[in-house]
Amino acid sequence: MKVLIVDDEPLARARLQRLLAHYPEYQHVAQASSGNEALQQVKLQAPDIVFLDVDMPAMSGLEVATQLNKLPVPPAIIFVTAHPEHALDALQLSAAGYLVKPVTEQNLANTIEQLGRLTRAHVHKQRPAMISYQLAGVTRSVALAEVCYVIAEDKYTRLIFTHGEALLDQSLKQLEQEYPTQLLRIHRKILINKSRLVALKKAGDGSHVVALSDCSCLLPVSRRAYKTVKDHL
Repeated sequence: MKVLIVDDEPLARARLQRLLAHYPEYQHVAQASSGNEALQQVKLQAPDIVFLDVDMPAMSGLEVATQLNKLPVPPAIIFVTAHPEHALDALQLSAAGYLVKPVTEQNLANTIEQLGRLTRAHVHKQRPAMISYQLAGVTRSVALAEVCYVIAEDKYTRLIFTHGEALLDQSLKQLEQEYPTQLLRIHRKILINKSRLVALKKAGDGSHVVALSDCSCLLPVSRRAYKTVKDHL
């Protein structure tokens, strides 16, 4: 699970990072020293869990949490503060946990256990299906609901989604196995998002093509896949 540590005190960030090193399932992704930086890192890294200091200048942790809770899929938030009186505010913001400074190994262990013994599978189960890709050295994700189709091109796999496209490391076969209920093979080189399928048409040369919602192009359907595609309409 990806973790973001947010605190305006470098020593506090370093201490929490050191304690989290005992939990290999919690991959440290990034740190932020302010509320604005935290929002930027969440946008870039899409962490599963944010350890969030409450008392920060300019933008408090409570204000950051309010913004995070507006996201379609907000990360789990664990507040960290030296002032226990903020606990009620944290609960009102649906905090997943609450740590009082100085954070001890035992308190962190209790909080992690309180999270319901979260595993990577549990966190991802709560999230909508996502496909990750690399752009300029940064890992980004797009919701599978936004995907139109995936096409194999030479040595690359190209992902086409509502507002853009990206190159993937996975093969069509790997994607088909990972998302069997969402992706449908219509051709040796093409997978489509089943939920985007709106029509199966006959082309002028006697072959068949499909039309997808929010997609201007018509995609070829192989003879082998024709019946399967037709059954999905």
